[in-house]
Amino acid sequence: MGRLDDKVAIVTGGNSGIGEATARLFACEGAQVVVAARRADENRRVIDEITAAGGRAIALATDVTASDACRRLSDAVAERFGRIDVLVNNAGIGDKHMRLSRCDEAWYDTVVRTDQYSVYYLSKYVLGHMERAGQGSIINISSIGAGGVAGVAYSAAKAAVNAMTKNIALQYAATDIRINAVAPGPTPTALNSPEAVKTFDQEFAALTAKHIDVTLPAATVDDQAEAILFFASDVSRAITGQVLYVDHGTSLY
Repeated sequence: MGRLDDKVAIVTGGNSGIGEATARLFACEGAQVVVAARRADENRRVIDEITAAGGRAIALATDVTASDACRRLSDAVAERFGRIDVLVNNAGIGDKHMRLSRCDEAWYDTVVRTDQYSVYYLSKYVLGHMERAGQGSIINISSIGAGGVAGVAYSAAKAAVNAMTKNIALQYAATDIRINAVAPGPTPTALNSPEAVKTFDQEFAALTAKHIDVTLPAATVDDQAEAILFFASDVSRAITGQVLYVDHGTSLY
């Protein structure tokens, strides 16, 4: 038996990085996976590979920064499968470690809409379906950057994700609906590839690095996916409102 047998799970940003690893793991554990992301070609690649391995997955191209798109996604999944058991709010972008003085309003808005508002939108609409079913699990992907060791927009957005996680969990604590978060530490993905790092505010990145232990091993996308699976599965049925740091202790510096 798989740990997610017959559960219906939405994974935003499920066509790359942590989201892709989560979608693959969920499918291996028996879930019907819905990959929600913008790039249709990458969506198709992931779906084809999951189904070729015997898993069940579909892709729905979605702009998670748009409220209407998030509503349509949640309604379409609920109509097609009859319920939504798991939501992984993974979609996000980095902010290149931009300090306040170099972060213009347009860039701040882009990061916050992607990393914070998407969590608000999808949680709001999916929770309506979970309420009708009387159960469900939402996992928000935060970051150790919520502690301020990233750019100003990213740090603010991820801190808001942590606060939303606890606030919404409090609202549903008396039910079988749970909301938790996973906060990755340094994890190799396209967002922090060597090419991407070259575009960072190097001076501020070096300053924030003084407040974390960058000499510790990096976690992998599979490490993050396993933590997400823990919260998605019934073994964590008594846990809600928690933020789990998966960072080899990087944030304990």
